Amino acid sequence: MKIAIASDHGGYALKNELLPYITELGHEFRDFGCCSTDSMDYPDIAFPAAEAVASGEFDRGILICGTGIGMAISANKVNGVYAAVCHDIYSTERSILSNDCNCMCMGALVIGKATALTLVRTWLSLTFKESPSSKKIAKFKQIEAGTMEVKLHAN
Repeated sequence: MKIAIASDHGGYALKNELLPYITELGHEFRDFGCCSTDSMDYPDIAFPAAEAVASGEFDRGILICGTGIGMAISANKVNGVYAAVCHDIYSTERSILSNDCNCMCMGALVIGKATALTLVRTWLSLTFKESPSSKKIAKFKQIEAGTMEVKLHAN
């Protein structure tokens, strides 16, 4: 798999810990930055990496900031990107198996290196298969296209 990986200054150290591991797992990657611990805004890094995933140039993206939340919000602004914050095995598995996510976001201030390595290995080993979630994923795409019919549910 080809992986787009990026971090802001808060995720820089953790990203650098992951790079050799991604190669060890048999995947290629491109590091979209950042390249130091100098302060930078996560949208400036998340956007080009997410665009590269959305274009199909990369199969998946791994984005890291302090909490993972800012990266996920930024990446999810790009049509065709489905980013989830992954801080435990269950949410990591479900991001692929239930939601067919193509970007994993992690918080370097939330998880440590050992957990991050486990989550990356798990996430890269999974593939979405047709399931009852497929119709929900189709609705994500309808929202992006502006074609989703809104149905109000009464309480």
